[in-house]
Amino acid sequence: MRIGKRLRSLTRAGQVRISGGRLELLTSYGSEIDSAPVQAVRASKPWFAPEDRALADVNGTRYSLTLGEHDPAPGKPGPPSARRFIEAVRKASGRRS
Repeated sequence: MRIGKRLRSLTRAGQVRISGGRLELLTSYGSEIDSAPVQAVRASKPWFAPEDRALADVNGTRYSLTLGEHDPAPGKPGPPSARRFIEAVRKASGRRS
């Protein structure tokens, strides 16, 4: 997935990891871009953007994430949908949709 900050792309093949109560944004090489406790992260969907976009506010910095429009088929590789990412962050933080 593409991870960007404002108009600047930070990585085109990045990863988001949610584990141990933390959300981590990683480059394609696995180095950390940013991380925070999942309760402090705000995930949302931009109003006027394609279905594959999500926003993540991590430590006061807003990151733009380009995910998939739809979840990949079971057993197939590919990024999850933006909706699924937002649901995962809310579920991990204990917030309701």
